[in-house]
Amino acid sequence: MASEHRSSTATTIDPVQMIADARRALFTMVGVLAAIWLIQLVNWMDDYDLGKRFGVIPQDVSRLPNVVTAPFLHWNWAHLEANSGPLFVFGFLAAYRGVRKFLGLTLLVALTSELTSWVFDSPNRIGAGASGVVFGYFGYVVLRGIIDRNLIDTLIGVVLGASYAYMVTSALPGVAPGISWSAHLGGLIGGLAGAWIFRNRAPRRAREPQAKAQASAPAGGKTQGKAKSTGTDPNSPNAALLKELDDLGL
Repeated sequence: MASEHRSSTATTIDPVQMIADARRALFTMVGVLAAIWLIQLVNWMDDYDLGKRFGVIPQDVSRLPNVVTAPFLHWNWAHLEANSGPLFVFGFLAAYRGVRKFLGLTLLVALTSELTSWVFDSPNRIGAGASGVVFGYFGYVVLRGIIDRNLIDTLIGVVLGASYAYMVTSALPGVAPGISWSAHLGGLIGGLAGAWIFRNRAPRRAREPQAKAQASAPAGGKTQGKAKSTGTDPNSPNAALLKELDDLGL
């Protein structure tokens, strides 16, 4: 009976757990945005010297370590404001399934975004901004439910993908002048890869050793083989359920 209880609760939506996960994701994103806005304040007070020193200059090897700092720097308040809304929404949905996964994903999409920008952008510019990370979160949330085979996450991904599909055009060369299409594309690829890398690896409990037991049981009918493999008493409360599953070919 213990195994049956675990199997049933694994597919049951727990409202208390959902609220706890949402609260944790909310606090995480409030903290992330607060840190980015604080960095922007310091950057602005220093005449944006942080961006000049810790932004990415494409093809400049000495600036390569800045791929981990550039996504958190912005060139003006309008730049930060434009990124803050989608960063919060997509980040919240990405953090909903676990903060540790979210932190790993953030590092991954920051690296893929800025490294792609370092390779393909013009060396006459300094790259900075969180838009590549935004695209990474977007790709992760869109694909995560499909890989994890989670209905709720799949529906969220479908709605998000349909609502913001127009964003993907800015990840194409020449579509949005003045914007780093390569950073967007790199972030999107990193997010899609992150959906696989940070997938749910919990083992499935629905699989039963029924087939193996039937294969080793002597011939004499499916019902007999199933009774031997499960060891169920015909008078037990589970007998009727097992009979119905047997009739359905399950």
